Amino acid sequence: MQFSDSGLNTDQRALCQSVRDLCARFPETYWRDLDRQGEYPTEFIDTLTEGGFLAALIPEEYGGMGLGVVEGGLILEEINRSGGNSAPGHAQMYIMGTLLRHGSPEQKEAYLPEIAKGKVRLQAFGVTEPDAGSDTTSITTRAERQGTKYIVNGRKVFISRVLQSDMMLLLCRTTPKEECAKRTDGLSVLLVDLNRAKGNGLDVRPIDTMVNHHANELIFDNLEVPTENLIGEEGMGFRYILSSMNVERILVASESIGDGRYFVERAVRYASERVVFGKPIGQNQGVQYPIARAYASVEAARLMRDKAARMFDGGANPGEEANMAKFLGAEAAWQAANMCMDTFGGYGYAAEYNIERKFRESRLYMVAPVTNNMVLNYIGQNVLGLPRS
Repeated sequence: MQFSDSGLNTDQRALCQSVRDLCARFPETYWRDLDRQGEYPTEFIDTLTEGGFLAALIPEEYGGMGLGVVEGGLILEEINRSGGNSAPGHAQMYIMGTLLRHGSPEQKEAYLPEIAKGKVRLQAFGVTEPDAGSDTTSITTRAERQGTKYIVNGRKVFISRVLQSDMMLLLCRTTPKEECAKRTDGLSVLLVDLNRAKGNGLDVRPIDTMVNHHANELIFDNLEVPTENLIGEEGMGFRYILSSMNVERILVASESIGDGRYFVERAVRYASERVVFGKPIGQNQGVQYPIARAYASVEAARLMRDKAARMFDGGANPGEEANMAKFLGAEAAWQAANMCMDTFGGYGYAAEYNIERKFRESRLYMVAPVTNNMVLNYIGQNVLGLPRS
């Protein structure tokens, strides 16, 4: 089967085809072996970088493609739809947005061209903490200014790709919470040179998880960061990362949509070919209906993703639409994952069919980068005006 691309223009169709051609060089056996060994897809990420795809959202003046979030989402969607996993590279698309929108001219000139070339990897986003969780304004990792440097102390958890990155965008507290007029005040963003930091005030402890996402716990013990690595103004960091978080939600929705399309396409093919009791199992409505429902859910999520991406590219900061896209995408992918496992039956549990790997990967987005319950909180309180829970 073939999902419709009627909403895409000629350039976008060509972009999708280019990504498909690249992904064809990395079959599912490549991803299955990496998953089994817990290794990072270095060859794939290098190839993706060489093709310019991870620099899609970087303006042309800095060596990027100068494309929009619409195109960025299509790139990640096609990777996941192919049976691959775009998460090891997705952060490079949205993290650099904070630098692009709020960094100084000197910072942008120094880092963006190097990121676009692939000489510098900005893949780590240091926000989540063990005791704060989704309550970002309650983080306690502290950066105290001393002359021309900040001294950072604290902990972060579930921070991905730290060992595979050169730089990390770090959200930390520069003013104690009790001294701030608003909950969102007193937070700042620092660019951390990980190659210097590791072992010199930064202890990286890998976390063994259900999916191969290279998550880590970080311990900061008097880590020194030059004050010139402060992004924008001190104390304004929470506001700076919000737009990046909306892009993150749109891109994660795109990955979920790619997963959903993968599951539907695999289920349709298997249900058409698998013959039991003398007929294809897809002829049975008990098999056919769940596939059709999953298809409808994935396509509906795609429409919300498209709306959110177009709004962002048009200059808006669509918090409502980005959150709903993430919610609907994650729900649709997980529905499709369960449907696909049911369709394959016992074979879905066999690693060689790849369904169980993608099943595990798709489940992550129900809780990360923001749990779907927090999205519902956002919609209830900020969109519908219900009392704060």
